[in-house]
Amino acid sequence: MSADLTGTCLTLDDGRSAICFSRVYDHPVDRVWQFVTDADELAHWFPARAEIELHPGGTITFGGDPNLEDSTGRVIVADPPRHLSFEWGGDELHFDLEPLDDRRARFTLTNVLTTEDTAARNGAGWEVCLAALDAWTRGENTDGPHAGADASWREFYDGYVRAGVPSGAPVPGLDA
Repeated sequence: MSADLTGTCLTLDDGRSAICFSRVYDHPVDRVWQFVTDADELAHWFPARAEIELHPGGTITFGGDPNLEDSTGRVIVADPPRHLSFEWGGDELHFDLEPLDDRRARFTLTNVLTTEDTAARNGAGWEVCLAALDAWTRGENTDGPHAGADASWREFYDGYVRAGVPSGAPVPGLDA
């Protein structure tokens, strides 16, 4: 069985590599904004607990990822309820929300990569995280993105590698 890959690798205008994901959720844009910015909502799908000071220059405190040390990042842009971008571990995460009507919104996550060889690893991680977000938006309880050894991360990773997505970066929790 092969994973259904939803990420798209791209090169930004400034030459940086990125991987991008898009979803449509049956929620108004203000509700999707909560999924992206509220620590209790993020806990259901984001790979780390994230407490966000929601203003440019604000601090984000990340913790609870079983494979990474706690850390901080910096908010680059906060434009409620349309755009949030911040730094995390050298990468940038950009969340763009677009209302499609009063009940649905398009969610786009762009992970701007520090190094290109993290594309397959990060892409696979976001697939697992976004599957948890997809379930959460449908009202399903999940164990979050760290659902245990049966999580499908490896299948996604192998799929990205087979698709020729740059790989080779160490994998936290798997590589020594």
